[in-house]
Amino acid sequence: MRNRTAAILICFFGGYFGIHKFYLGQTFQGLLYLLFCWAGIPAIFAFFDFFVLCFMPDREFDIRFNYAAPNTLDRGMSYPVAPASKSSKEATSTLYELKKLYEDGIITAEEYEVKRRKMLDDI
Repeated sequence: MRNRTAAILICFFGGYFGIHKFYLGQTFQGLLYLLFCWAGIPAIFAFFDFFVLCFMPDREFDIRFNYAAPNTLDRGMSYPVAPASKSSKEATSTLYELKKLYEDGIITAEEYEVKRRKMLDDI
């Protein structure tokens, strides 16, 4: 489980090289930071990443980087992603919420299918 404080510290000290992106599971972005670190461009992005991580609520960090499914969809947060160890009742509930988001037009058909497939594969 990723820690927000660790991510902030890694971003502050190693953001120039994209180390925080690797820590957060964003390998492709980390490779881009590492590839272009000589140009100084990743330093600018790391500066903004640092502030985003500092001011991001813990709940949003968990949803984004630890794949924790929210119980309710409040404050316009991301749609739920089911963790691997869900009971069938919880999985059905999450699938229902996901379908409702698709029907309400909050997520696209592609997003719905990707999340549905990922959740079903994890069960």
